[in-house]
Amino acid sequence: MAFKALNLSENVLRGVQAAGYTDPTPIQLRAIPVVLGGGDLIASAQTGTGKTAAFALPVLTRLGQHGRARVLVLEPTRELAAQVETAFRDFARFTDIRTVAVFGGVGYGAQRSDLKRGVDIIVATPGRLVDYLKTGEISLRDITILILDEVDRMLDMGFLPVVKDIIARCPKERQTLFFSATVPPEIAAVASFALRNPARVECGVARSVTASVNHALYPVAADQKFELLEALLAKTDFDSVLVFSRTKHGADKIARRLKSANHSVAVLHANRSQNQRIEALAGFKSGKYEVMVATDIAARGIDVAGVSHVINYDVPEKPEDYVHRIGRTGRAQAVGDAFTLVTPENANDIRDIQRFIGAKIPELRLEGFPYRAFVARTEEPQQQRGRGSLPGQIRHKGSFNRFRGRR
Repeated sequence: MAFKALNLSENVLRGVQAAGYTDPTPIQLRAIPVVLGGGDLIASAQTGTGKTAAFALPVLTRLGQHGRARVLVLEPTRELAAQVETAFRDFARFTDIRTVAVFGGVGYGAQRSDLKRGVDIIVATPGRLVDYLKTGEISLRDITILILDEVDRMLDMGFLPVVKDIIARCPKERQTLFFSATVPPEIAAVASFALRNPARVECGVARSVTASVNHALYPVAADQKFELLEALLAKTDFDSVLVFSRTKHGADKIARRLKSANHSVAVLHANRSQNQRIEALAGFKSGKYEVMVATDIAARGIDVAGVSHVINYDVPEKPEDYVHRIGRTGRAQAVGDAFTLVTPENANDIRDIQRFIGAKIPELRLEGFPYRAFVARTEEPQQQRGRGSLPGQIRHKGSFNRFRGRR
C-alpha cells in the first residue's frame, strides 16, 4: 500500500515524497488510520521501524494549517527531541505548520524567539518544558493532541512524576498517543489516567532482535577487554562503529585510548554539552568520526543510517537495553553486526538477556588473539573463519568483505 492510500493530506504526501519515503511500514499502516480517526493509541514496535512518521504524518494532516500550539510531543532525551522536530519539519515542508524543539543543555534565547513567533507543535523534554510552564512562556490550554514518545525510556529515566504533572495541565478533551519500543507493566499505570479506551497496535515482537542484525558474544578476561576491542576493530571491515559503555567515565576512557590508537572518535553522554553532542552526532553521520563511544542515553537517541557495527564494550544493565543498543545497526533493510564483550562476571546478565530475547547468542573467539585467560561460558566458543562457518554469519577481514572498508 502506498502512502496516498492512507488519506494523508496532499501537502503532507508531498513532504513524504520529498523525504524519500515510498511504502509505509507495518507500524505506519496500522497506526496512521487510528491517529487520523482521533482515537487514543498505545503503539509499540522495535526501533528503526518508522514510529516517528507513524504519528507525525497523521498529526500534520489533522492540523491542516498554522494556528495555535495544539500538539505536544514529549521525548526522554534532547537527541530524540531534536530528531523528532527535524522529522516534523521535513514532513511539513510544503505546509505553513511550525515546530519548535524545547530541551535543556542549550540557552533559552533561540527557543524563546521561536515560541514568540508562534508554533503549532512543541517537541519537548520534560525538564525544559516545566521551566517554560513556570514562566508562562508556554501554555498547554490549546493542546488537542498529546504524544508521549519512547514512553518506556521516559519511565526508566524517572520522569513519571513530571510527566503526570504535564498531562494534568493539558485539556481533558484531547487525543493521547503513546509510542514505545517496549510496553512494560509500568506503562499501564500511566495509561490508566492519561488515555481513554486506547487502541493497541503492536508490530513485531518487542523482545526480539531484528533479523537483519548478526550478533555474537566474545568471552574475554576483564583485563583484556580493551585489547580485544582494538583487535576486533583491526580485523573488521566496517563503515561506522557504535561502542557502548555503561558509564560516562568509562566512555571517556575508551575514547581516549581509541584516539591514542589513531581512530577518529566521537563521544556522546550526559556530561557532554549540547553543542558537543550535536557536533559528535553530526560528525558521526558525515563520516568525520568512524567510531562513536556512547552510554545508553544514545541507545534510542541515535538514528544514523549506515551504522555497520555495534560493540557492547560493557554488557548492559537491563536486558531490554541490549535490544535497543544493537537495534542501532541493521536498520532500513541493511545488515549489521553486533558484538558483546563478556567477562566471567557477566554470566547472570547474559543469561537474563538470552531469556529476555528468547534465543541463545552465539559465542565466538577471535582467531589469532593472544588470550591470556579464557573461560567458555555456555558452550565452546567457535573460531572465526570463512563465510558460512559461523552462527550469525559474522564477517571479518580475510573471510568475507561485506562492508566497504574502513575510512
